[in-house]
Amino acid sequence: MDPIAFGDFVRTRREVLQPEDVGLRRGPRRRAPGLRREEVAELSGMSADYLARLERGSGPQPSEQMVAALARGLRLTLAERDHLFLLAGHRPPSRSASSDHVSPGLMRILDRLADTPAQIMGSLGEALVQTDAAVALLGDQTGRTGFVRSATYRWFVETETRSIHPAADHPHHSRVKAAQLRAAAAQAGPDSEAAALVRHLQAVSPEFAAIWELGGVDLRYTDEKRFEHPEVGDLTLHCQIVLDPDQQQSLLVFTATPGTPSAEKLALLAVLGAQRLAADA
Repeated sequence: MDPIAFGDFVRTRREVLQPEDVGLRRGPRRRAPGLRREEVAELSGMSADYLARLERGSGPQPSEQMVAALARGLRLTLAERDHLFLLAGHRPPSRSASSDHVSPGLMRILDRLADTPAQIMGSLGEALVQTDAAVALLGDQTGRTGFVRSATYRWFVETETRSIHPAADHPHHSRVKAAQLRAAAAQAGPDSEAAALVRHLQAVSPEFAAIWELGGVDLRYTDEKRFEHPEVGDLTLHCQIVLDPDQQQSLLVFTATPGTPSAEKLALLAVLGAQRLAADA
């Protein structure tokens, strides 16, 4: 590790990152360039004191997980992320379709959607980042490891997770999820994580195996999705998708038609999500 170069790079990236880049307001007393150290620390899930030591070049070598979190907090590009890993003395992660490094462009959009259910998804249906409103609507889908990270895996194996959608919609969800996984596996190749997930689901889920044999490839969701939420009841929402083809990631944004009962319930969920965040703080 080159601690001085690592610290200098982190500091310069922090100083060029503006409050607007991460959805923060620029207050009248802000004088220092870029973001405050405390703000980047919060975005990266670490203490401000630890970040200060890293910037001074006096901290211990950060783990790969910590470097990845810092790269996300600083909204680094893939090239910048790889450079940060090298400075930290680690081999940069593979730039595979299932990379956990979130597209900075998608993150900039997500940062402006704090009161809207939105989340960034990987190619296997793994939630990489969620807004608090998305957690209130869909539950916390981050922090998992292995196949269970994939919403497709959970749909076919942990079938209790389907209760968020009406039972009448389940067959269509199953077919679409299988078709999406087929496309991901074909693009990633037979030795990929996507192909391994296919083989696993064929072995453990008769439903998936039967749908897979049908060979569907051109199935997709409409922009309208129905939910049965345990706290606010039935909602009909529109799901808009923004794609980053370079990193095989997508940003899902859920909205409701203004003036409808679903819009009122969605607003209530945003409040509930904010209250839970305050309670956990």
